[in-house]
Amino acid sequence: MPSLDDFANARLAELAARNLRRELVDTVREDGIWVRRGGRRYLSFSCNDYLGLTHHPKVKAAAIAAIGRHGAGAGASRLVTGNHPLHAELEERLARFKGTEAACVFGSGFLANIGIVPALIGPDDLLLLDSLSHSCMFAGAQLSRARVEIFRHNDVGHLGALLAVRSQYRHALVLTDGVFSMDGDLAPLEQISRVAHANAAWLMTDDAHGLGVLGNGRGSVYAHGPKTNVDLQMGTLSKALGSYGGYLCASKSVIDLIRTRARSLIYSTALPPASVAAALAALEIIENDPDLRVRPLEKARMFARVANLDEAQSPIVPLLLGDSVRALEAQALLEREGFLVVAIRPPTVPAGTARLRFTFTAAHPGNEIERLAEIVRTRILEPAA
Repeated sequence: MPSLDDFANARLAELAARNLRRELVDTVREDGIWVRRGGRRYLSFSCNDYLGLTHHPKVKAAAIAAIGRHGAGAGASRLVTGNHPLHAELEERLARFKGTEAACVFGSGFLANIGIVPALIGPDDLLLLDSLSHSCMFAGAQLSRARVEIFRHNDVGHLGALLAVRSQYRHALVLTDGVFSMDGDLAPLEQISRVAHANAAWLMTDDAHGLGVLGNGRGSVYAHGPKTNVDLQMGTLSKALGSYGGYLCASKSVIDLIRTRARSLIYSTALPPASVAAALAALEIIENDPDLRVRPLEKARMFARVANLDEAQSPIVPLLLGDSVRALEAQALLEREGFLVVAIRPPTVPAGTARLRFTFTAAHPGNEIERLAEIVRTRILEPAA
């Protein structure tokens, strides 16, 4: 029997041979868009800080003030050490902004999804997931022990067909991203909502990449005008809000149940005061600066237009290259030009769909976006045609 080290080394060698081994690279973020790694300075298009709020003076000041008054950590679970007033304030603000009765804040988006789903769905129930839903939704589905069915990406007809067995189960829940993190496209939430509710199924969206940048900042549920009927709006504080943590916005009764039964909330130390205060400050900026909210999507569309790609639906623009070697070569080419755009490889994306994933922020300079797009069009896309 091989030792644990022998097993690990053999597995790493196997992954390296398939260009799938990953390594952490020390990188210093100077601000929202410029980074340093390996002695060089790069303009990064690989960060989800869409509004540049991680470095906003008001956000940093709020975090510093919270540490000064409340300390560095929360000390314990909210149900043990007590509910900090900052948490209550953030939940009230999130619920109001997202148009729900209540909200619950978690330690991260991953913790939110692995806690919410098993708290509502069990072995006698049915779960239906979009095939490109985030990994943490699949993790939550596995923990629920429900019957899990996967519908083809954004295929509402396929979802409807799978719901034909709905009557055999106690409850049913449909899970989908609002904005898909690796493809940048939006879920057809209005159609999904109609099909789900017509079949007595609940609907939950992961809106990690919608909050702050779509639907007047309120997320993908508002992306097409009036609020779509979504029972459970989950998201993160770590993308456009520039902080850290996760949340669920829903009815008061559902939130009360989540606080009572979600294991990833009950058995995790609460978010540090600094993270909560930073999210509160960021939310206020988003609510009061409509120009800031629209800039990431505008800049993504500028890039797509110059690079001759399909129009961007969100601040995320993928460039599918197929195999991992080509994606890594494209990453290296852009690094030589001073851009950081990290190659995304399986299993993060399906086999054969390795890509560059460009993310655009309010702060990216227009001239640099155009230069990047020209390099992509003339040196990556056209030579491969």
